[in-house]
Amino acid sequence: MLRFRFDNRFVRELPADPLTSASPRAVLGALFSRVAPTAVAAPRLVAYSREVAALLDLDETTVQSQEFAQVFGGNAVVGGMEPYAANYGGHQFGHWAGQLGDGRALTLGEIINSAGQRWELQLKGAGPTPYSRRADGRAVLRSSIREFLCSEAMHHLGVPTTRALCLVATGEGVMRDMFYDGRPRIEPGAIVCRVAPSFIRLGNFELPASRNDIGLLRQLVAFTIDRDFPWLVADGRAAGDPDVVAAWFAEICERTARMIVEWMRVGFVHGVMNTDNLSVLGLTLDYGPYGWIDNFDPNWTPNTTDAGGRRYRFGQQPDIAYWNLEQLANALLPLLEQTRLREGLQHYVATFSSGMRDAFARKLGLASCTDDDVDLMHDVQELLERGEVDMTVFFRRLAALDPDAPSLAPLHVAFYDEAKRTAEASAFQAWLGRYVSRLASDPLTRDERRRLMDAANPQYVLRNYLAQQAIDRAEQGDESEISRLLELLRRPYDEQPDHAVYADRRPDWARHRAGCSMLSCSS
Repeated sequence: MLRFRFDNRFVRELPADPLTSASPRAVLGALFSRVAPTAVAAPRLVAYSREVAALLDLDETTVQSQEFAQVFGGNAVVGGMEPYAANYGGHQFGHWAGQLGDGRALTLGEIINSAGQRWELQLKGAGPTPYSRRADGRAVLRSSIREFLCSEAMHHLGVPTTRALCLVATGEGVMRDMFYDGRPRIEPGAIVCRVAPSFIRLGNFELPASRNDIGLLRQLVAFTIDRDFPWLVADGRAAGDPDVVAAWFAEICERTARMIVEWMRVGFVHGVMNTDNLSVLGLTLDYGPYGWIDNFDPNWTPNTTDAGGRRYRFGQQPDIAYWNLEQLANALLPLLEQTRLREGLQHYVATFSSGMRDAFARKLGLASCTDDDVDLMHDVQELLERGEVDMTVFFRRLAALDPDAPSLAPLHVAFYDEAKRTAEASAFQAWLGRYVSRLASDPLTRDERRRLMDAANPQYVLRNYLAQQAIDRAEQGDESEISRLLELLRRPYDEQPDHAVYADRRPDWARHRAGCSMLSCSS
């Protein structure tokens, strides 16, 4: 039987919308609306994360029970759950969008596990809420598979992220226009249970600030500090103390910087970095039209909606995160002096700069990163772009380079275009010469360098074409590839010889195929 120890502080301590229907509306003076999941026809467990189940003190028998599928498919609410949808706003593609809110996400409640940790359980795709506008609040199988797999893949890569407990098929169809071309079709529906210590995001603070509801803003800030950053008030200071608020904002900036560093290290592109999609805990949040860099291209975006302006392209993610934090700073101006907020933003700059130096050192196998080493990395990145080279394959293979005979030959498999490889061969060979010269002055042994690089440069990432293959099979009734990928991505830095094909560069057939290159926000 499903039993959790609930401690639903968000709904207990913060003001609620007085209405309880799911009808679309502007919600004023409240931070959430109570709304129940909408039942589905035939909830069925497709896959689950055993690590997340363990975090929630769930054994396999419980997870495999019909009750589990009913609860996490939205058909039942167990004792202690108090479902709600959060009310927030945000800047979307650089423009203020006003009230947004959880349009298809429902938090079931906050549990305290046996280790004393707080975990929020949230269903994505569980039906309409007051923030769904004219949408149905549902999610399709293809986007749910992508979110489920990527949440766990990112965790095992060492990237701060929300987690995913399970993927449940609903037994119902959902109408979606995947390409926004006026030709919608029925797709199988699904629900993901997302798990995080908190789903509070930058947009939660922007909305009351935009409405000049400073009392509500102040209340939310104090609550967030007290619940999610308790160490900042461990000395007895009030959560609203300006020094505490300043320290809190600086920590948000630092956490965001560390998250972006890890994105850049592994080649992840979020695709839709709106302010309502950034967590105050510095967790990767809301997996939509994301993607992984195949051939290294700082201008690549996986989001078709972003194809024109490329605002959220790979190389601009650090700047966009800073811009988003500036919008949070603007929202907090009624509570904190501008100079204190600027100090917080400088924490982002300093943390990101030092973090990228550390990432460069690890990716290149160096004990530390000098200014010259930064140039060395930037120079090879330029070569990777010009030569159309796979970022993941290149850096993984670089670890096996023989410094006594630095040949480009072992790296040929990372090139997508033979003509470009030939044209850039001498430039790459010259760079390899500089690289091995630098290794000669580094204190790490060859074995130490290999271990450092293999722990920083993954062998396996969730390339879009791999996820799409799992989706294609699942839509035809074969869901085995979901579990196979989940198992593979639990050990992304291990060689796993039996699964070496998953480490290959993107195949040519996937270069422009829908779902394998760029994706829409339709989900």
